[in-house]
Formats: sequence, C-alpha cells, structure tokens
Amino acid sequence: MSVAISEVLSKKELKSFIKFPFDLYKGNSYYVPPIIGFELDTLLKDKNPAFDHADASYWLAKKDGKIVGRIAVIILHAELAEKSLARFGWVDFIDDLSVSKLLFETAKKWATSKGAKSIHGPLGFTDLDFEGALISGFDQMATQATIYNFPYYIDHYESLGFQKAVDWVEKRGFVPKENSKRLERSASIISKRFNLEVKKFKKAKELLKYAPGVFEVLNASYADLHGYYPLTQKQIDYYVDQYFGFVRKEYISIIVNEHDQVVAVAISLPSLSKAFKKAKGSLYPFGFISVLKAFKSNKHLDLFLIGILPEYQRKGAAAVIFNQLFKTYVANGVEYFSTGPMLAENTAVQNLWNDYKDLLDDVNIRRRCYIKELA
Repeated sequence: MSVAISEVLSKKELKSFIKFPFDLYKGNSYYVPPIIGFELDTLLKDKNPAFDHADASYWLAKKDGKIVGRIAVIILHAELAEKSLARFGWVDFIDDLSVSKLLFETAKKWATSKGAKSIHGPLGFTDLDFEGALISGFDQMATQATIYNFPYYIDHYESLGFQKAVDWVEKRGFVPKENSKRLERSASIISKRFNLEVKKFKKAKELLKYAPGVFEVLNASYADLHGYYPLTQKQIDYYVDQYFGFVRKEYISIIVNEHDQVVAVAISLPSLSKAFKKAKGSLYPFGFISVLKAFKSNKHLDLFLIGILPEYQRKGAAAVIFNQLFKTYVANGVEYFSTGPMLAENTAVQNLWNDYKDLLDDVNIRRRCYIKELA
C-alpha cells in the first residue's frame, strides 16, 4: 500500500497531527504526552506570536487511511535571510523508510519554495519548544519539555543523508542533604564583591516585575547558541502570560545587581512527567487533578532554564545562582532533579556542573540536531 501525504489545513486535522504520537507510543513507559491545548497554542498562527516573523506548514502521512507520520516545516525569516536555513520539528513516523522519506521530501519541497538551501532539526519556533532527536537515554522518562523518540529514528535520519549539527546533553542527579559550605562561601564573597542580591518573593505575582529581565538574561546568555534567535517583546509577553502563572515562586532563583537588574536566573518546575502521562493530553475533566497534585507536592524537580549575563559569567555569578538553587532544593526537601537539554559544546554551562559530579546519576541522555543540504 502506497503512502499518501497531505497538508494540515483545518483545526480538526491539526488535532490529529498533535495526537498521532499518542498512538505511536501507546504503552511506552518513557514517552510523555503533551497537553493538547498547549500544543494548539504553539502551532496555531493566530495564537503564537512567533508567526509575526515566521511561517510554517504541517503535513500528515497516511497509509490505507491511517496516520503513519507527521512533520512540521518552519521558516524563521531571520534564519532564512542570514543562513538560508529552514527547520523541521514535530516529526514522528513508523519504522518504514518510505514514510520518513516522503515526509522529508515534502519538507524539502516546501522549504526550497521559500528559498531555503538547508534544513535542520528537530527544532521549534524558539528554544522553549521541543528540540533535539533523542540518540541515547531511551530507557529514561522524558521531561514534560523534551522529545522522546524510538531508537530507529537515528537510522532513518542517517539513511536520508542527515548529519550531526550539534548535540545536547541532560543531567539528572540527587540533591545533597545540606548545601555545600564551600559553595556558600564562594557565593557570599562574589555577592559582596559585585553587589549581587538574591531576590525573595512573598507572593508569586511579585515575580512579574522581573519577568522582562529574566528573558533579557536568556536572550543575552543564549545568543550564540545553535538555532537561537532573540525573543521579541510580544513573545516575551506571551511566555510570561503562559508560564509565569504556572510556577512556584520558591523554585524561581533570581539574582540582581545594585541597580535591581536581573543578572542571573534559574527556573525549576515540579516534574509533571508522570502527571502528564495520567492526563493523556487533556487537563479536563480529570487530568488537572494529577497535574495539580504533582505541582503542589513533588520531590522531583526539572531545572527548566538557567541563564547568566555574559559579563557576570566572568565574575563568578554561577556560584551565586547555583548556591541559591541548591539551597532552595534542600530547604524544600527536593530529592532528585533533571536538567533541560544543554549544548554539549557549551563548555561554560557544562563546567557549571563540575562541582556536582558526585551527585549526578549515571545516565547518558543525549539529543541531536540534524542538518542536511537541500540541493
């Protein structure tokens, strides 16, 4: 039976596009389904402000009327103008090379029609979207913010001529029973020397004052990383509305200088992976119960984001943010943490973990951004 492919043109088809992995990974212990409503907000052009400077097309592959693959093709106008690059994401397929080949041939045709000469991914519209094909760590449950895929994806990418662009790694580990005295001393010395202060918040809404500064730090600290483009003010407002009401203030570490400017930030979230699995893509009518329970009482945190202004990286602000981070973990009885993906070649962020080797669990979770010329 031949494979047919069609563009997603309706909201009903888009829901089918989002829900395909639910069937593909049914019964898989490590796959974490997204919340369908969150995915719709990201992929709908009238919802996501990324479409002010981006374009995208979504495709479904079917065999005998059944969905067997999907792919999103994305054009960031700045990336296309500067590098002639398109990107792909939200890509999943059964273990059939004819399916993956048709998906990527379709992506190639659409991307070249826009002027792209190469394509890379899996990537989203921003660094806050899902990115990186899993190439090791298939026996580890994904976080709520990361991709899970079967091992055979690697064979498909390589068979279709894709090559490595960059790799990301993740770390997981145990929280110490008490914070490091050496780290506390270092943080104290650096804080006094450069007039740094750890912000304390009585109410979650007090965080909103510092939200713009948080994203300014992320834009500056991630500026040179692969595939990163600065978030616009409209995007920042969108993420503040979407995420800052969905945080626990005690797990947001913000460091400011004498001018009350944010210079470093670390954002942790209670791990919602198991709760999302129970929710099965929907918060209602009952999914929110599992999510709320995991959000309120959880010994496992996901270190979602960490950023330090470049000029303060050289001043040792990492010690201050890490000291506050682990101090918070210890104080709240957190026992285990998972990091988000960190570029393997980003030695600055990798070196931050050198003092915590004894805490890290023995896992090898690695993701890859693939790239291919379209000519």
